[in-house]
Order: sequence, then structure tokens, then C-alpha cells
Amino acid sequence: MERCAWRVVLASTLIGAVLPKVVEADGGWHMDHSMQMVGKGLCNVEVRDSLTYSEFVHRYAYSKPVVIRGLSRNEKFRALCSKQRLLQEFGDRLVRLSTANTYSYQKVDVLFKDYIQHIMKPQSLDSLGSDTLYFFGDNNFTEWDSLFRTYIPPPFQLPGTKEAYSFGIAGAGTGVPFHWHGPGYSEIIYGRKHWLLYPPDKTPEFHPNRTTLSWILDTYPYLSEEDKPLECTIHPGEILYFPNHWWHATLNIDTSVFISTFLG
Repeated sequence: MERCAWRVVLASTLIGAVLPKVVEADGGWHMDHSMQMVGKGLCNVEVRDSLTYSEFVHRYAYSKPVVIRGLSRNEKFRALCSKQRLLQEFGDRLVRLSTANTYSYQKVDVLFKDYIQHIMKPQSLDSLGSDTLYFFGDNNFTEWDSLFRTYIPPPFQLPGTKEAYSFGIAGAGTGVPFHWHGPGYSEIIYGRKHWLLYPPDKTPEFHPNRTTLSWILDTYPYLSEEDKPLECTIHPGEILYFPNHWWHATLNIDTSVFISTFLG
């Protein structure tokens, strides 16, 4: 995937972020679904259309990521995550934003409606991770309980773990640079998210305060084939599982609504 191709995708995606679209199709988040390059681009993560629990445990749970299709049953949750419904229900509530760098140094509390209407924007090519505020992970579970109770998590758990949700909404071109933590799932509700992954024993070369977008444009094109990551773009209704301690970075291709289920 060449540097110029990524720039074409970026330009069209950011323009698409301000174009009016049909609310029923994208929840009012204004995606540009005419962009197909990334949506149908490289995916070298294994994709499964069906999967048993035994297969999950023995082939993926402790060894490698997998994209699972046909597992999500979250039509109700998706409807409640439309822009209009979320602003109506949670607009006047405080949310905590984090800077979009590896260690999320800074936290800022704002009204949810202010984040959606004024702060959330497409990623600037010149911005550092510390300049980008990102809504993901620091959810008040008491205040957001009415929404989270409607979410149906993936059915495959790891022995001895409990589920913890992290819900997020972010602008086109944003993302979190490389980091690692425990195992979990990521499901896209609206938009598209590109994942880049390395196994625990292969630390990627990156700067913790540079954005994923800058890494894709400035580092990715010069990697040898053996140094390139596993990667895949996840679409609504698809679920990506990532094992324990796997390095990963994300890039939101569109304005994206997503939820992770961490197994801790």
C-alpha cells in the first residue's frame, strides 16, 4: 500500500466527513461510503464467517488475532448509538477525553455534546497525539448503564476473566498509536477502523506521541515485507479479537462509533 494511495484515501475521507448522508444508513455520523480503497484493501488477519468456542480457544485465544463475522447481534445497540439518540440521552453529561497518544497522558472532562459538536474533528496531518482529544475508555458506567445494558458482547470468554466495556466515538483519521494490554474484542458500530498488529515479541518502531496517521504515511511505506504488521479494516458488525500483549494501533477511516470488550 503506497504512500500516495493513503493520501488519496485521507483526502476523500476528510471531505466525506462533512457531506450530508442518509441518517438511516450511518446513524447520522455522515460517513462517505464511496471510499472503497481501504474498505476493500489489505487484510492479512484471518477472517472467519463461523467459529466454534473450541476453535476459538485452540486456534486464536492465546496465539493470534482473528476477525469474526456473523457473530454480532447488536441491532438495538446500533440504533441507540445514532448521533441523534446519543445527543438526546447523554448530551448534557460529562465525558472524559484522553489524548490520542500511546500513554494517554492528559485527561479532560467536557460535556458530551461539546465533544461531538465542537471538539471531534478529522485528524490534522500536522497534529501530534497530545494535540488530539479522543473519547474512548473513560466511561462513567453508572450514567451510561442504560446504553451498555443493551450491548450483547461476543460469546467467547477466556477462562478466569471478566468483561469490561470501553465505548468510543472518534473523527476520521484519528486513532491510537501502538500500545498493548490484555486480550479483548473490538466491534465497529458505525464507520470503519483499520487495525495494525504485531505479536508481543516484535516491538514496532514508533514514536509514542506521533499519530497513527503519521506512522502510516511516514513509516509504513519504508518497512520491509518482514517488518510490516498484520492489518485489517473492520466494518460495522465485524468483531476483531486481539490476544494478550499484542501490539496494536488503530486508524478510524470514517467518523467511527465502536466498543471494546476487554477480558481481564
